[in-house]
Amino acid sequence: MRNSEDPAVAEYVRAENEYCRARTAHLRTLRTTLFEEIRSHVQETDMSVPVRVDGYWYFGRTVEGRQYGMQCRIPVRSDDDWDPPVVDPSSVPGSLPGEEIIFDANAEAEGHDFFRLGGMDVSRDGRRMLYGVDVTGNERYDFRVRDLTTGEDLPDRLTSLGGACLTPDGRWVFTVEVDDAWRPCAIWRHRVGTDQSADVEVYRERDERFWISVGMSFDESLIVISVDSKTTSEMWTLDVHDPQGEFEVFIPRREGIEYSVGFSTLEGAGDSGEDVPIAVVYHNVVNPNFEFDVVDLRSHRPPYSLGEGIVVAQGSPYGCEKGDAVIPGASALPAGTSYDDPRNPAVLRGARGLTLDGMSVRRDYVVMAYRAQGLPHMAVISKREAVEDYRAGRPWGFREVVVPELTNDDMAEDEGRLYSVGMSGNPSYDAPRVRYSFTSLTRPGELHEYDPVGGEDRLLKCAEVPGGFDPRNYAERRVWITARDGERIPLSLAWRRDLLSGGRRPDGSAAPMFITGYGAYEISSDPGFSTARLNFLDRGVLYAVAHVRGGGEMGRAWYEQGRRLSKKHTFEDFVDVTEGLQRQGWGTPATTVANGGSAGGLLMGAVANMAPSLYAGIEADVPFVDALTSILDPSLPLTVTEWDEWGDPLHDEEVYRYMKSYSPYENVPRTPDEARHFPRILVTTSMNDTRVLVVEPLKWVASLQAVGVDAIERIEVEAGHGGASGRYRQWEDLAFENAWCLDVMGITR
Repeated sequence: MRNSEDPAVAEYVRAENEYCRARTAHLRTLRTTLFEEIRSHVQETDMSVPVRVDGYWYFGRTVEGRQYGMQCRIPVRSDDDWDPPVVDPSSVPGSLPGEEIIFDANAEAEGHDFFRLGGMDVSRDGRRMLYGVDVTGNERYDFRVRDLTTGEDLPDRLTSLGGACLTPDGRWVFTVEVDDAWRPCAIWRHRVGTDQSADVEVYRERDERFWISVGMSFDESLIVISVDSKTTSEMWTLDVHDPQGEFEVFIPRREGIEYSVGFSTLEGAGDSGEDVPIAVVYHNVVNPNFEFDVVDLRSHRPPYSLGEGIVVAQGSPYGCEKGDAVIPGASALPAGTSYDDPRNPAVLRGARGLTLDGMSVRRDYVVMAYRAQGLPHMAVISKREAVEDYRAGRPWGFREVVVPELTNDDMAEDEGRLYSVGMSGNPSYDAPRVRYSFTSLTRPGELHEYDPVGGEDRLLKCAEVPGGFDPRNYAERRVWITARDGERIPLSLAWRRDLLSGGRRPDGSAAPMFITGYGAYEISSDPGFSTARLNFLDRGVLYAVAHVRGGGEMGRAWYEQGRRLSKKHTFEDFVDVTEGLQRQGWGTPATTVANGGSAGGLLMGAVANMAPSLYAGIEADVPFVDALTSILDPSLPLTVTEWDEWGDPLHDEEVYRYMKSYSPYENVPRTPDEARHFPRILVTTSMNDTRVLVVEPLKWVASLQAVGVDAIERIEVEAGHGGASGRYRQWEDLAFENAWCLDVMGITR
């Protein structure tokens, strides 16, 4: 089945799709209704808030009826022009004074069933643009260089790449080679105007556990190669003015140590008032949840050593074995233990589950991103204050960016509060104000601009949700349920106020429940608004997100407790919180549907085997359900790089036995009698998926069908791991999936 071009495989896929269509034919009317609801809540003709990059304001447009967006720009009015122009979203694209449409994905996608833009760089003078496209879904991009003065592409064709970046002068492109296992493995230098065959290799990573990327430092002074595995990282840099020079390592790799570096200047921070060039190093040498060190580059030269410089902030050590080096016995305490370090900025003291995410030093301010209480936060300090604190050797006086007052007036404080906040649209070092986004499960995304010096907060845009949507009609809350081993697991809940109260409908019956989860790769499932979610909320369904271990919501300990030989915590957490919600009256097994995709699809397969009686239905999207077979085969895409996440069953018998005990395909019911309590199953997958090969869900569904499980699968022929391209096609797919879930719950209208 791995040969997708085999006629027998094509016939099998056709038959499965036909079976799925027949089994869901009764949902046609509901699907149409849900699609129109999703569409009615989208401002189809719209535009983003312009972002200044060098001499232009860049923004995106969408137009009603068109699948894809357009990238546009207009010239800035003056060097000190930092107030984004106010543009009527309904204006005709290209009609503004000086407006250029530099990329229309609708035109570029003509003749292709699938289309995805894979990156875009513009030279500092605005004359050249590098862009990459994928027209199959296999995540190999073809890059071209466009002359923006004529709108024509140059002869350069850079094909089958994992990524690329353009130098600020527009003369060089650094590209990422992808090997047969889909691992980004080498960096090449390309001179614009020459053939790809003349490109020069500048770096190759031989260790198959590592993947690489290339880009510019934020201040565009360096070309940076990042080399990463799941647990170890390394950076190589080259002066942007010497693109044909040799890259040099910034800090040599050490097994188990992750780091990244940003470069900037602290103006007037020297003993005599001189400027201090600095590197902000983010690393986990001692602290498992990372720390920020500021290194004075005047007194240090590469290769550097981790731990040099002044510590600005530290994450929590609790719950991780490495944390015992910070506080003896820290590893035995829950990840959510309050952490109070006097060396930390006051804004971080006492935080639970504290982990640091990033720091950015700009011309006028410094921004710090961190996680606490399972949610993302950000704090800022003016550059002047940062310099004063740096010279005085005291903790920096960061202030948390205060989230605008929430619409839901019954929102609980502290552990019950639910939102996401983070930097958004800040590409310029010189911008005097920081932009940030704010959203939640029931509140559409907002883009704000905050002045770190004066403290003023300005709303730039709130996503318009037409169709009668009013956020005051909905409620949301963070709740915590204790898992079987005593760890408290956070969940995010949302519901419609007039249809549910305390998990009950007006007639007193328990609400249907849709519960989703992921729990892998230290990825956090943070709250965010979705118009498709209204399909559920407006029908009285409780929407729940389980923030199970394996994700990053509560820091590194949360991740470590849900990977390798601790992976079963992820599945047990999901089962325990589902059961806990049902005990509290939020849903019943007969009306509970679970959902997860990719590694979250593995979660779905595992919980279906572990606790089938808790769920009426399970939707698994591009599911990683034959995990043991895939991780045993180093020739498959991405397998070796995954050993740090799951373990290496090829060379470690303990890992082999452990993975075999939970891998969904290895544990499906073997007889119809064993399968009689199994939930209904919907699988969505794609023929060109290079992350989870289509053979995995095909095998899983076939094995379930063989013992009588009600399992169907929908297979996209022209798509990749992320599903179909084009927003209307994506809405159609969401409507199909939501219709199936509602039907399982007994909701047919």
